[in-house]
Amino acid sequence: MGPTEAVGVYRPRHPELTAFYRLFEEHFERYVREYEERYEPRQGPLRRVVPAAVEAYLACGRPEGGFVRIRCPPSCRAEHLLAFSCRTRQFCPSCQAKRSAAFAEKLVQEVLEPVPHRHVVLTISRGLRGLFRRERRLPGLLARAARDALLESFRAILDRQDSLPGLVVSIHTFGACAAAFHPHLRLLAIDGAFTKQGEFLELPCFDARLASPWRGEGVGSGRHEREPRLGAVQRPGLRGWKHLSSPADALLKTRTARPS
Repeated sequence: MGPTEAVGVYRPRHPELTAFYRLFEEHFERYVREYEERYEPRQGPLRRVVPAAVEAYLACGRPEGGFVRIRCPPSCRAEHLLAFSCRTRQFCPSCQAKRSAAFAEKLVQEVLEPVPHRHVVLTISRGLRGLFRRERRLPGLLARAARDALLESFRAILDRQDSLPGLVVSIHTFGACAAAFHPHLRLLAIDGAFTKQGEFLELPCFDARLASPWRGEGVGSGRHEREPRLGAVQRPGLRGWKHLSSPADALLKTRTARPS
């Protein structure tokens, strides 16, 4: 290293200085104490993963939560402490940013083929959101239903039953406001499908034929239709959901859509 070159200096990120960290450090214990009385009647029981994720985040990047000592070879003798990270998903800004970057790099280098891709968003009716909040296994079913819907619609558009589309599915459970529970799917799908011989067939169009199997109106009944709890509410009235003009209308529609 030449005399004019700057020497890299390790600087801890100090998450405790951020407003996000201080919010949880100062108020989360009170939130947990008051949850049963103030929030549980509307939101349901507090999931055990929530306190665990917050506690892990509050120790993330801080030496008090554990660290390793990194020491350079004898010729340098420099050393510093590196605090452990929490590795929580979708909560810690630092760990999630690292996870997203690593996943994106893996997709580009190891998974995605050099063909056109398309971003697809699939949502469900508002009347179903409460059911998905209470039964946490259902979002996984939603992802498999999306795969079935794309498979059916792509094969119909291409008129090739031997074709197979490729896609990556990400489950999101929040809306425009993080507190608004809105389970939906974001898909990165190839704009076509591959045959068993490896031939890529590009979609000539991307039309409303995708919506029918997602609503359970295609050739098959749809994976979500075969789930007893969903089959009870996914009836024609709910399939014909319209964007409503007022919260009162939305509440009325949600109530009338519930199974008896």
